[in-house]
Amino acid sequence: MTDSEEEIVALGMTRAKLLAFNAGIVDEFRANGGNCGGRFEGNDMILLTMTGAKSGRELVWPLTYHPYDGDFVVMASAGGSPKHPAWYYNLVAHPDITAEVGSETFAATAILTAGEERQAVFDSMTAAMPRFGDYQAGVEREIPMFRIVRRTP
Repeated sequence: MTDSEEEIVALGMTRAKLLAFNAGIVDEFRANGGNCGGRFEGNDMILLTMTGAKSGRELVWPLTYHPYDGDFVVMASAGGSPKHPAWYYNLVAHPDITAEVGSETFAATAILTAGEERQAVFDSMTAAMPRFGDYQAGVEREIPMFRIVRRTP
């Protein structure tokens, strides 16, 4: 079993189940102008189309985001897992991505935050969505925070 498969199993899903789960969210997002129901009802959702760090394949990952200073902040919490999610490594290796918010699609860059900037975006996101603070409180690793920044043509 690879590290990424172990991580997914630790979240309670096999790799195949997680990919199918995400595909359903992506379909629902696109069919409803960026809105999702169920456990994502009321969440601000973003789709990130990225390149796999190892595979080089194009992957689409649905995430909850927090608006911050004109950008979109996402947390690599993996639901409070002790390991980074696989998509974290994809964004670090290939930060130029495509983002979808609502019915808009645009080129963007994923910027891994650090230091004071990381703390500022973390504080902003967890003030708006306290459950994300609970993820950090439950793990020893510092959960990475990315700013998704629109690229200008």
